[in-house]
Amino acid sequence: MGQQMDEVQIVDEQHLLLHDQTVIRKGRATGRLSLLGSTSKYKVTVAEVQRRLSPTECLNASILGGVLRRAKCKNGGRSLREKLHKTGLDLPAGREKAARVTLLTSLVEGEAVHLARDFGSACEAEFPSKAVAEYLTRPHLGGRNEMAARKNMLLAAQQVCQEFTDLLHRDQTPNGNNRPAPVLEANIQNHLSHFSLMTHGFGSQAICAAVSAMQNYIKEALVIIEKSSMNPGDQSPADSSKTSEKMEKQRK
Repeated sequence: MGQQMDEVQIVDEQHLLLHDQTVIRKGRATGRLSLLGSTSKYKVTVAEVQRRLSPTECLNASILGGVLRRAKCKNGGRSLREKLHKTGLDLPAGREKAARVTLLTSLVEGEAVHLARDFGSACEAEFPSKAVAEYLTRPHLGGRNEMAARKNMLLAAQQVCQEFTDLLHRDQTPNGNNRPAPVLEANIQNHLSHFSLMTHGFGSQAICAAVSAMQNYIKEALVIIEKSSMNPGDQSPADSSKTSEKMEKQRK
């Protein structure tokens, strides 16, 4: 939020009277990952600050000030605590952070989700699914039995991946101004929320993007196997050798 964070106040965005959707005035944190000349700024809501102060992170004034891009100044921690107190947020002096600080700690939720979205786009557009499928499938085209076994393995992996991403897509952890109603049982939602809060929305989206890239590889591999099984004349050297051996035995 730069050097102007000393003027922190609470305003109601779009005139909504919802405490968790209010935005800190001048509450646009400068992105950590932006290039010079194309700096992105991300809104920081009271609800997000509350999540950073609560378990699992339990940030202290020093780290929270860094996350909010507050300029360092004398009595900066006390100033931040006083301003947060006016919004109804309690930040005790001298508190110890609960979680290990990582690079993800420096990201606000808006930038973390932006990073996950860009990572997903890169996986979808740039991951060499077809080339990987050709490379890994080539050794398994030695005959119909081998191809059938490989196909069954891929289909099973495809189903497991789909079940996994379906679960992650049902994660309803609050992020930004969104507070969706839970659809999963509490015992699994709590674990997913813990992970999401530690990664600020990046983690599950990034995992889904990576698994989606794997799904694309599986689809390409299945296409290769299907084409090979429909063209018995296109045998690999190993398959041709086996066929020759059988014909030789039959002649004897």
